[in-house]
Amino acid sequence: MSLRWLPNGLCVLRMLLALPTAWLLMHGDYWQTLAVFFIAAVTDAADGYLAKRFGWQTELGKALDPLADKLLLVIVFITLAILHLVPGWLAMLVVWRDVLITGGAIAYRVLYGPIVGAAPTIISKLNTLVQILYVFLVVLAQAMQWSPAFGLSLLTWLTAITTLCSGVDYVLTYSRRAVAASRAQRQ
Repeated sequence: MSLRWLPNGLCVLRMLLALPTAWLLMHGDYWQTLAVFFIAAVTDAADGYLAKRFGWQTELGKALDPLADKLLLVIVFITLAILHLVPGWLAMLVVWRDVLITGGAIAYRVLYGPIVGAAPTIISKLNTLVQILYVFLVVLAQAMQWSPAFGLSLLTWLTAITTLCSGVDYVLTYSRRAVAASRAQRQ
């Protein structure tokens, strides 16, 4: 029996963990939230490792992995903003970046076909890592009933900066690809 399905299964598990994470947050179960969020974060690392290590990459996995990340982080950021645990403007920045990227990917696919050779950029990977770390520290601060004012404030701005830079990077990169694809279609 092949385990080629495992990376995609981990992506689906990460998607399924988004709502329980939000539910636990809404009910103030911060330690349980950390445990579920940690499991979700580990699935992010594990699915990529397994897919690359054993050559189990699939087209479905290429779509599921970023979708799972976006779903988990967007739901958690919105929940944290509702609870006034993160600034609303930061949650909106995270949401708008992901809406912009997803909308752009859909538009590109409709207009020009599949996106060939797409891979997350270094700034995008850094952004995901910073967002995960930020959420983890915000929830940990609640669980421990401690206020890491300076460190969390610094991480708030780092999250905003990497989110903004990653969004701009995607817009510029895929705008260039769209122009090239449009020119190729006209020839």
